[in-house]
Amino acid sequence: MPAWSRGRLRLLRLLLALCAVSAFFATATPARAADATTPVTQAAYLADRLRENPVHVTDQLPREVPRSTAPGFARLAKKTGVPTYVLVLPMQTSTDGKQLLGAVHDRLGRDGLYVLFEGADLAEATAYGVRVPADAAITVTRYELPYDAGPLRSFERFADVIALGGDKAGARAEAARETYQDDEPADMYIGPSDRNNQSFLTGILLTGVPLMIVLTAWYARRHRRRSGAERRVPRWVVPGAAALTAATIALAAPVVFDQTRSSAARPPTPAELSARVERVAAGLEKDPVYADPESPRVLDSRQLDRLHDRIRDFRRSDGGGPVYVSLVPQTPASESAGDSWLFAAAVHAKARQDGLYVVADPDDGTIDVYNYGLRIDADSLSFDLPDAVTLGDSKADEADDHLLGERLDTLMTFLDKAPRTDRPDFESTPAAAPEADEHTLPPLFATDFWPGLFVGAFAALLLSGVVAGVMWSAGRLLRRRDPAPEPTDLLPFTAPTEPSASYLRRTAYTELTTLTSQFTDPDDRTRAWDHLDAAMLLVDGDPDRARAAGTDPATLVAVIVLARAGRAALADDTDDADDLRHDLCCGINPLHGPAVSRHHVRVSAQGNSRRLLPVCEPCRDTAVAEPGGIPGRLLKLPDPSLGNSRMPYYDATDGPLTAVPHGIARLIDKVRETAGVH
Repeated sequence: MPAWSRGRLRLLRLLLALCAVSAFFATATPARAADATTPVTQAAYLADRLRENPVHVTDQLPREVPRSTAPGFARLAKKTGVPTYVLVLPMQTSTDGKQLLGAVHDRLGRDGLYVLFEGADLAEATAYGVRVPADAAITVTRYELPYDAGPLRSFERFADVIALGGDKAGARAEAARETYQDDEPADMYIGPSDRNNQSFLTGILLTGVPLMIVLTAWYARRHRRRSGAERRVPRWVVPGAAALTAATIALAAPVVFDQTRSSAARPPTPAELSARVERVAAGLEKDPVYADPESPRVLDSRQLDRLHDRIRDFRRSDGGGPVYVSLVPQTPASESAGDSWLFAAAVHAKARQDGLYVVADPDDGTIDVYNYGLRIDADSLSFDLPDAVTLGDSKADEADDHLLGERLDTLMTFLDKAPRTDRPDFESTPAAAPEADEHTLPPLFATDFWPGLFVGAFAALLLSGVVAGVMWSAGRLLRRRDPAPEPTDLLPFTAPTEPSASYLRRTAYTELTTLTSQFTDPDDRTRAWDHLDAAMLLVDGDPDRARAAGTDPATLVAVIVLARAGRAALADDTDDADDLRHDLCCGINPLHGPAVSRHHVRVSAQGNSRRLLPVCEPCRDTAVAEPGGIPGRLLKLPDPSLGNSRMPYYDATDGPLTAVPHGIARLIDKVRETAGVH
């Protein structure tokens, strides 16, 4: 082969080689670009999730909407009658819900009803390619249900209205606006403070009401004794009623206050509480910057590349190390209850990699830094990090991305210059997160129930004292104005066994003044005159002395007996002095009135001591049927020499009253003898 031919062949081979190399680089560069990490948009990620399952429940809200609610959403979605896609996401503060649903629909490429929940709230619903009253259904749901109804109950109401059709749904939406335009539906759940109030009220009622029954009955019994009424109910009735009331309150309170939870949220499982931490930890193993795919993008490609470069340089620097950045929202419904420190500790424990853990919230724009194992001065991270980095400034607040890209770059600059220490530093253990089942209310008979018991007892005592004081004052005022006559015709059955001094004064004055007013012809009624004369001798001729304080109770009883006997004599047309009804009154209790016979009766509860006494009809019946009941019916008067003790009337004094068992005539003679009148 000629030399020029060999030269041309070499040149041709060289050109072919150059073309091959050019072709290789031309095809290799786009391939590397295609393999490079490119942020996946929020809408594309959500479209992929809906392609797998028409209901996507985020793992970021386990305390409010756990992922176990997804089957419930799917079941309710069938009631709409059209393909329905449901997204349950954290609050989207920087993204319009309608735009987000539109973008998700475009990427999914399926017509139907798209529904967006932000937390437990129904945020948006849009129909694509189907005709359903989405706007009316949202209106009805927001107006008719309280804010704490929960996502499943809200979606159920939404689906029911969708199933009504356009006209009926529109009419119901208009009716809901008119009904609740100024008012909101009552809350469906109560909080812990409300349960404490219920427990407190239950405790007050459980002691206050029964104690009020006992105190009121005691006061009424005292009032009856003072007014001359006998006890008509057995002694066990009052304590029995109080005990029955307490039992009724104790049994009825759990029925009335039957709430057991403070929220519609279901208790999350341990797997649901750890799902997001595992997702973030797995993402940080692949890339030191993890951007939450369910949240709007806050770092563009340029900012993301620069952040990667800064993290790589810091890791290689003297005293530096790994930096892990989590762009994840921190919400109160998350597994860490919105505590970024707790979240960082959980991710570090799961990832098992030491380094600086940066938690940047794309929702509110806050940045927190936690050191696990690097030789960065702890005080520098705690006190020297500018607020413009951790909290942002006014410009960051106004920006949709909170300027997180620029602030993270400033953070890396600060870390490059931060003082180093001799040994690695570690964050302390954060406080534990709230319990998984934090919405369970405490038992009704707990917390403030015990203080309520004491308050109820004190309130009952205070209220009964106030009522007793008011009634006592009113009674004094009424008695002072017009002392009403005693019901004499009923006294044989209502006379007290242990009368008070005030009762005796009031009754003696009333009986004496009544007899005086009825006495018109003393010449024709010598026996009635004797009664009046003897009664007047006991009060020195002045009826007002009968109601004067300090008058001897025995004297007052004698005045009452003489006055009543005189009134009976005036009312009787016969003048038979031997008539037993006119000469004798009950020797058991002279206030009972006329006697009907004499009878040997027991006069002491101890032993078998008996006396022959005149008895009224009720006392005679008691003496025959229940002899042991007579001592309890004896009129007992206070003995000043024995303090507050009481004795039978014929033993409590040596005055005229001791003559009562021997007849009214003997009582009159005894009075005159005592007064020195013959």
